[in-house]
Amino acid sequence: MTSSSTMALSTTTSKLVTTITTLLILLTTVSGSPNRRPFNKIYAFGDSYTDTGNTESASGPNAFTYVSNPPYGSTFFHHPTNRYSDGRLVIDFVTESLSLPYLPPYHNPKADTSYGVNYAVAGSTAIPYSFFAKNNLTLDIQPQSLQTQFAWFNKNLEGQKCKNMKSTPEECKKVFDDALIWVGEIGANDYAYTLGSSVQTKTIQQLSTRNVYGFLEALLEKGAKYMVVEGLPTTGCLTLSMSLAPTSDRDDIGCVGSLNKQSYDHNTILQTKIRDLRQKFPKTVIIYADYWNAYRSIVKNAPKLGFKELYKVCCGSSAAPYNFDVFATCGSESSSSCKNPSQYINWDGVHLTEAMYKVVAESFLKGGFTHPPFGSMLSSKQYTG
Repeated sequence: MTSSSTMALSTTTSKLVTTITTLLILLTTVSGSPNRRPFNKIYAFGDSYTDTGNTESASGPNAFTYVSNPPYGSTFFHHPTNRYSDGRLVIDFVTESLSLPYLPPYHNPKADTSYGVNYAVAGSTAIPYSFFAKNNLTLDIQPQSLQTQFAWFNKNLEGQKCKNMKSTPEECKKVFDDALIWVGEIGANDYAYTLGSSVQTKTIQQLSTRNVYGFLEALLEKGAKYMVVEGLPTTGCLTLSMSLAPTSDRDDIGCVGSLNKQSYDHNTILQTKIRDLRQKFPKTVIIYADYWNAYRSIVKNAPKLGFKELYKVCCGSSAAPYNFDVFATCGSESSSSCKNPSQYINWDGVHLTEAMYKVVAESFLKGGFTHPPFGSMLSSKQYTG
């Protein structure tokens, strides 16, 4: 073979390799495209269990006023992010599973909101603040409620030309077609703020679930198509509850029985209202996330999941029962934190550890504690791209 033939063959081979390499890069880019997600946006609502930074220490719920201080955020972010945990929350694990970035809080005006917004506020209620003010229920220091969050959401929609579904259907369709609405647990604060008052539990139950229904209905009327709604967790298993209730008030998993029943009854009504919404909006997918049973299952299987402490807090006062003292809560100068948060379910007395939130999230996403299963929503959603 002549040298010129060798050079020609070498050039041809080089071009072929280059072409194949380019094709492989293109195929890899297409297959791994960020557009091939089931959802391109998430809009989240709720209270401190979902809040990714809308409150700071000065504006947080009463007794937990140090969320801007270490050791909050220490496990994953390595600094406080105004999340009420040592790390990530359920909503953070949801965004990870959907290949989306963590949701920025609404109160961060500089944040990139291309992939959604988190409107959840710590201390928030389902019932409007005016009810608590009218009844002189001073435990409620947080004026934000689901109605506030809905107003913020509407303000953002106006920027996307979606003021009214009837007047701008195409714009609204674009907003909601690729969006997941995630409604974190909401309503636990409604009961907490009426503790020791003359307001009947049944009144709170009716008002709270009614307001959640109205909120969900308003979102669906706007054009929301895919929605996940969390029920209340077993609030009787939280350290604050355990420290206040008499030891005679315990259920089969060692938690405060009366409070767990209260949350269970609340969830029963909520599920009935969700069924009503499914009938009213048959083209939508509304999933109920069973926080109550997911939490119970985790407590029952705690050792297998790596949890050694079911009720003690990781961050608090070691001199107090359950390591919890309402006057020395996590982040204060007199508090301290455990070395291994992953072995604890409770973080600061009301909020949970990242490890617990991760297991709860897995219970929702692939563990069978959503109705219908979360996977069924993904299969019904047409992928974009």
